[in-house]
Amino acid sequence: MIETVRLMMVGFGNVGKAFARLLLDKEAELLEQYQLRLIVTGICTRSHGAAIDPRGLDLRSVLETLQTSGSLSSLDRAGFSGNALEFIRDCEGEVLLDSTPVNPKSGQPTISHLEAGLRKGMHAVTPNKGPVVFGYQQLTALAESRGKKFLFESTVMDGAPIFSLFRKNMDLADLKGFTGVLNSCTNLLIGRMEDGETFEQALEYARSIGITETDPSNDVDGWDAAIKVSALATVLMKHPLTPLHVDRTGIRGITPEMIQEAKADGERWTLVCEGGWHDNKFLARVHPKRVGPNSPFYNVTGTSSFVSFKLDVLPGLGILESDPSPKTTAFGLLSDLICATRER
Repeated sequence: MIETVRLMMVGFGNVGKAFARLLLDKEAELLEQYQLRLIVTGICTRSHGAAIDPRGLDLRSVLETLQTSGSLSSLDRAGFSGNALEFIRDCEGEVLLDSTPVNPKSGQPTISHLEAGLRKGMHAVTPNKGPVVFGYQQLTALAESRGKKFLFESTVMDGAPIFSLFRKNMDLADLKGFTGVLNSCTNLLIGRMEDGETFEQALEYARSIGITETDPSNDVDGWDAAIKVSALATVLMKHPLTPLHVDRTGIRGITPEMIQEAKADGERWTLVCEGGWHDNKFLARVHPKRVGPNSPFYNVTGTSSFVSFKLDVLPGLGILESDPSPKTTAFGLLSDLICATRER
């Protein structure tokens, strides 16, 4: 028997558009493998208006309309006019997907959006790291009290299964710490500067492929990396942190001369993330570091990411994600949706 699940989306930037395209691409497979029909009953954006259609929006029309007119109002069938919280109140669905930009200092307003959705009886799915760091305990408790799911697989390494891996397969493993290269943007910027581009040229390219945060300073100054460290510590190590607790240094101080100097010595710069217990003290750090060919980070180039976990039973478990894109993040969202609906 085919089950129809209604989604409402708050935010429709690069990730939201990639998710819409992925739903179209995977429509037949979802029906065949899971007897699942996903429809989007509403989309609310900050810059392009909002549209609600209880029968389900035509996602091809949504994508075409944004490319031509830039406004969703022509697709609205409910006469909606209001903010995101009013949209969540008025639109109907079983799942709220919030892909609004991250606020690395408070997690708002996304936390309020997800709370509203959960209180209304919906599952809550997001690629936004802010709610995981600043609202994990309250959102998880609220979801459990409503018999719903709060899921966020895409927050740290796009579609790579990190949180679900630990949730499903690591019950008896004791996680001692982790290290990684977790910010794709800075990795890409350094690589292109190694090839002779200026910082501004490299950043413009990163923007053009949709790999930067909405505010690129979140990447360059290490906020994105710090909030990912905080998310891993909070969820996987049960040690709540915010980015303000992370010893953070971005890449603004890495000059072209330093990059070429390292290259001449057979090394390269990268932004390293660390978290874990040392001498009964929890240390969390983001900092640029020169690495050589013997480092596992040396070959993590372009937009790739890598994280290594130190566990009592698996001293060196690593996950590498090569050349992710908004589509990769969208796949993480789809995985969360399937997880939520299959366990209904």
